[in-house]
Amino acid sequence: MSRIDESKEFIPVRIAVLTVSDTRSLSEDRSGDTLVGRIEEAGHVLADRKIIQDERGQIAAQLRDWIADEGVDVVISTGGTGLTGRDVTVEAHRDVYEKEIDAFGTVFTIVSMQKIGTSAVQSRATAGVAGGTYLFALPGSPGACKDAWDEILKWQLDYRHRPCNFVEIMPRLEEHKRRK
Repeated sequence: MSRIDESKEFIPVRIAVLTVSDTRSLSEDRSGDTLVGRIEEAGHVLADRKIIQDERGQIAAQLRDWIADEGVDVVISTGGTGLTGRDVTVEAHRDVYEKEIDAFGTVFTIVSMQKIGTSAVQSRATAGVAGGTYLFALPGSPGACKDAWDEILKWQLDYRHRPCNFVEIMPRLEEHKRRK
């Protein structure tokens, strides 16, 4: 049974992709390429794409820049979500979140368990909202990016998805700032 309501019009969102890596260049960024391909195939707009080193302050600064950019609705980062000392993407994301989307990590783990079994426990995928912008931190493998997009983000970033999706509540993400 499809969860897409075909009577509704698709609304493209503007998505920035951030690859966190000390070693990759754009020509070697398979995870970023995976996300860009899926974003464009789904009909969304690639708002920007960057590669940045595994430095917490630099990652948080780039997230804040995109949060402040009215041309960016969503940021998806890939890389730096593991357990090693240089894996600081999750901490950088949490430095800027206003609200964390707790269930994202749980659902990602469920999806990953079906693909890689108990190795999924090593992922620290996370998501949150800040300044009316959705922020998603995915592991650095192309497979993890594919799984996160195909099983979660493709649907939650489609306005037609039922019973609910992230796009339909975008106008209300900052309603707490409105005067009463």
